[in-house]
Amino acid sequence: MAFAEVEGVRLHYVDVGAGDVPVVLLHAFPLHSDMWAHQVAGLAAGHRVIVPDLKGFGKSSAPDDPSLYSMSDYARQVAALLDGLGVERVVLGGLSMGGYVAFSFVASYVDRVAGLVLADTRAGRDTPEIFQRRTSQQEQVRSDGTEALVETLLEGLLAPETMQTRPLLVEQVRRIMSANPPAGFIGGLEAMKGRPDSLPHLSTIKVPTLVLVGEHDTPSPPTVVKVWQERMPNSRLVVLPGAGHLSNLESPDLFNAEVSDFLDTL
Repeated sequence: MAFAEVEGVRLHYVDVGAGDVPVVLLHAFPLHSDMWAHQVAGLAAGHRVIVPDLKGFGKSSAPDDPSLYSMSDYARQVAALLDGLGVERVVLGGLSMGGYVAFSFVASYVDRVAGLVLADTRAGRDTPEIFQRRTSQQEQVRSDGTEALVETLLEGLLAPETMQTRPLLVEQVRRIMSANPPAGFIGGLEAMKGRPDSLPHLSTIKVPTLVLVGEHDTPSPPTVVKVWQERMPNSRLVVLPGAGHLSNLESPDLFNAEVSDFLDTL
């Protein structure tokens, strides 16, 4: 178990394997680094893999003030963590909220990015409807805790077939989400509400990029992902059959195979 002090925040991270250009994986909301266990196991045989708990999640510190959470803060803290580890360039991957952080990281530190893996995420900012829903979810956590919201989110994060036929995976995702403190939920929601619009900048992102999306992803449907992916000049889209929004958990072997093939091209 490894920790680093970054800007007064205690960040937990996993750092395994070896390689010249590490793979950094950023987790979804409201999960933490455990969601990448299958990817760590699959990729660490040939690569160094670094997987942090973002501020507010997992074993990292969770400040109570939601104004301390933003995509730029997450990105800056990841950069500072890499500085402390003596890492200059990485292949950066992020799923859902982790993808939002990856866009922010590229905006500030593009020279440190050798390649991008963007999974089940969006480039645009929230619609007014989604913004208001996140605000309501923050109020729900403040008044009632996280348990009810975890159950609501499960329905959207996993494909219907997964919910019906894979109870162990459903329980795994529930367990990971439930381990996060209320402050992390509220702060993560605040960061997502305030995130910048990356759509105008997609054509300027020239690093090799693999875009992955689950066939049955409802928060980030393949049709929506394809529209923004096509604006990225050096990108390729792969739709993972049968998977929902958490495609790395629902289709881990195929997810790993696609990422491994992508790493071999860099």
